Amino acid sequence: MNKVYKIFIPLVFLVVSSFAQNNTIPNSWHMMDKETDGYYGISADKAYQFLKTNKLKSKTVIVAVIDTGIDTLHEDLKEVIWVNPKEIPNNRKDDDNNGYIDDVHGWNFLGGRDGRNVKVDSDERGRVYYGLKNKWDNKEIDKTTLSKSDLYEYNMFLRAKAEIKGNETEEDQFANMDIPALKSLHNSLISSDSILKIAIGKDTFTGNELNGYVTKSFTEKRGKNEILGLMKENNMLDQTVKEFIDGLNDYIEYIEGEQRKVEAKNKIPEPYRKNIVGDDETNLNDRSYGNNDVMTDFSMHGTHCAGIIGAKRNNEKGMDGIADNVHIMSLVVVPDGDEHDKDISLAIRYAVDNGAQIITMSFGKNYSPQKQWVDEAFAYAESKNVLLVHAAGNHAKNIDSVYNFPNPDYVNGGRAGNTITVGASAEPTSGSFTASFSNYGKTEVDIFAPGAKIYSTLPGKNNYGNLSGTSMACPLVAGIAALTLTYYPTLSAKQLKYVIEKSAQQPTIKVNKPGSDDKVYMSTLCKTGGIVNAYEAVKIAATLVGEKIGQPIPNAKMIKNKKG
Repeated sequence: MNKVYKIFIPLVFLVVSSFAQNNTIPNSWHMMDKETDGYYGISADKAYQFLKTNKLKSKTVIVAVIDTGIDTLHEDLKEVIWVNPKEIPNNRKDDDNNGYIDDVHGWNFLGGRDGRNVKVDSDERGRVYYGLKNKWDNKEIDKTTLSKSDLYEYNMFLRAKAEIKGNETEEDQFANMDIPALKSLHNSLISSDSILKIAIGKDTFTGNELNGYVTKSFTEKRGKNEILGLMKENNMLDQTVKEFIDGLNDYIEYIEGEQRKVEAKNKIPEPYRKNIVGDDETNLNDRSYGNNDVMTDFSMHGTHCAGIIGAKRNNEKGMDGIADNVHIMSLVVVPDGDEHDKDISLAIRYAVDNGAQIITMSFGKNYSPQKQWVDEAFAYAESKNVLLVHAAGNHAKNIDSVYNFPNPDYVNGGRAGNTITVGASAEPTSGSFTASFSNYGKTEVDIFAPGAKIYSTLPGKNNYGNLSGTSMACPLVAGIAALTLTYYPTLSAKQLKYVIEKSAQQPTIKVNKPGSDDKVYMSTLCKTGGIVNAYEAVKIAATLVGEKIGQPIPNAKMIKNKKG
C-alpha cells in the first residue's frame, strides 16, 4: 500500500476498483473469450452454445454464499434468491424445526435477537493471545506429551504472542493515521458529488465526464476541483465518482480495522460479537443464536459475489451471472474484522442440511482457534457430496508457507477432498495473467480465475460496479461449478472439482509472480498452472456423463489441458 488511496483489504479479500488503473475495459470482461472477444475471460457464451448444441436440460442447483449478506431485493438477484420451502415467512416460528426462526433466505450468524448485527469485530490474533494466555503463557511445556489438537493450540498461541509482543508488524504503519480527517474528506466528497449530480443531471458519471463538465457556479467548481484533484492523482479518471468515493470509505474501514489490531497489543479486544449475539462461543452445541436478517446494512461484498454466480441472465438488466438455474442462499458470518470459527462451521452445516451443493467462501484469516470445528464441517460437507470453494486471499503471499484459514488440511491429519482454493488472474490491461495482490501456492492454491475489475451487483436494488480481489475470483469458480452441475447433475463433488481443475487454461509464457516483478511459469503458482474456463469445464463434464457419483474418473490421463 504505497499510495494513501489505493484500496487493499486483505481480511475480507476485497480490493475495490484498484486505484492505479487508468485503462478502460468492458464491463463483464470476465465472461468473454480470448479468441472471439480478445479478453482472457471464462468463455461463458461458448459454454452455453455447447450446452445448447447438445440439447441439455438444466436442474436447479443451490449455491450458498457465506459472506456479509446479500441484497435480496436487488433487481438482478430477487428472482434467484433461495427460499426455504419448509418455512412460513415472518410468523416468528421455527416451522421446519431446524433451530432457526423464519430462516426464509438463509441465516445471519452475526445477528442479535434484538435485530442488531455485528458489523465491526476484532482480529483473531488478539482473541487467540488473550483467550489462551492463562492456559499457555510462561508455562513449562513438553510438546511431546501434547495431543495433536493441544499442540496445534499451543503453537498458535506462541505465534500470536510473538506477533503481538514482537517487532513492528504490517498494521503498525496505520497506527497514527488520522481517521477523523479521512472521514471528513469522505463526507466532503459526498457533498460535492451530490451538488454535481444535480448540475450534470446524472447519478453516475466518470472522472473523465466530470473533467469535461463546465461548471456554472463557485460551489460546482469547488466540488469539481476537490474530486478531480484526488482522482487525477490516483489515475482514476476512467472510474465513476461513486466508485471512487465508495473506495475511500472502504479504505477508511480497513484502516480502522488495522488500528484495532494495533490496540490489541496493549489491551484485550472488545467483545463486539458477544455484546450483540450473546451465545456461548466456546460451545458448538449452543446454536440458538443469530437472526434472519440476511441482507444486513453492510452487504456490498456478499451482494457482489452473489451476482457473479447467478444474477438473472438475459433480463436486460445490469449484467448476467454465470449460472442460469441457481438459487442463492445467504449466510452471514463476515464482519469488518475476523470471522469466528463457530459461525463458519455452523454456516457450512446449515448450507449442507438445507440442500446447497456448492458453497462459496470469500473470506479468510491468519488464525483458526477452533479449526477442528471447521474441519468437521468440511468433512460433513464432503460426506454429503458438497463442493467448497474458497478465496486464496489478497496478501500477494505464498500460502504454501504462511497461515491462511480456512483450509482443507485437517488438524488431526488428512485433507478434505471437496475443496477448491482460488487465486485471482488480472484484468486484460494489466500486462500480466496474475493479479498483483493475489495469494498463490503450488500446493495450497488449486486454480486462478478472473478477479480484477469484475462487474457485478451492488446493494441498492439496481446498483452495479467493479470490485477486485480473490473474493471475486472465488464465486466466479463457484458459478462455473454451478453451471456445470446444473447440466450434469450426476457429477459428484470430487468429479466437479476434477472438471474445474482440468479446465484450466495454461499460459505458455511466464507471468508475474504476485507482489514482485519476477517472471515465473504459472505452474509454480498453483496446482493446475492455469485459469479456469467455463467452456472447457462443460466439455470435460460431458465426457463424464453416465458415471456414478463417487466412482473414479474414467480415462483421466487422456484429458489434457488446452494451452492458452
